[in-house]
Amino acid sequence: MTNEPESDHPDTRTKLPNSQGTVGRIIVLPWSKAAEIAVRSIKVRFWRSIITTSSIILAIAFLMSIWTSTCLNLRLTQEAIDRPALRTALMKGGLDVPVSSASLNKKVAGSFSRLLSSIKTRDRWLIVLSLLVCVVGIVNAMLMSVTERFREIGTMKCLGALDKFIVRIFLLESSGLGVIGTVTGILVGFFLTMFRYSYTYGFYPWKYFPALNLLQSAVLSLFIGTMLSVLAAIYPAWTAAKMEPVVAMRVEA
Repeated sequence: MTNEPESDHPDTRTKLPNSQGTVGRIIVLPWSKAAEIAVRSIKVRFWRSIITTSSIILAIAFLMSIWTSTCLNLRLTQEAIDRPALRTALMKGGLDVPVSSASLNKKVAGSFSRLLSSIKTRDRWLIVLSLLVCVVGIVNAMLMSVTERFREIGTMKCLGALDKFIVRIFLLESSGLGVIGTVTGILVGFFLTMFRYSYTYGFYPWKYFPALNLLQSAVLSLFIGTMLSVLAAIYPAWTAAKMEPVVAMRVEA
């Protein structure tokens, strides 16, 4: 009986019975290997990755722009009640300033829930539509990636890669693109909105900067963008994992 060396990671090897009834071993690759393959895939298909990321950037930039403008409107109108110069500047820019602090407190407060409730219905629908288009774009791009990688997926499965390992590769690839695109979209939406408000109201948006609400908006945007990227990749990842190795290897490159 041959002594086999023990693996440094006990969970990386699984015993399975073969056709002769004896027990064989298959190697279960770790998450780090799946991440390595996902990063390499992004580098090889750089322009395809750019197209996928651009849909995330545009959707999150629009979302962050809406939230940034809402935060600024609430904070500036709140500060303008006791500041005539700011009040005049806001009214010239088209913002409605409450006549007293009492009327303002009934409409808005500093809480993030009130901030979300103050977003206009039209803007909410636009946000939903932009995120929906983002999801469709990610699904389409990932499905095309599966089509382009038929032989690669077939080779990995012929070499013993399990279905869950294939799923890991696509989910890690999509989540990585989601994080990159979301962070870029947050920065783009924030700075474009701040530039527009600075052009209209001067230094006031920076002087009365709503840091806490904007930080909460950025964190929520990061969560939304990343989760949408992962959810959109589930079907393409499942399609790749269920691919028959023989059929995939017969596809011409």
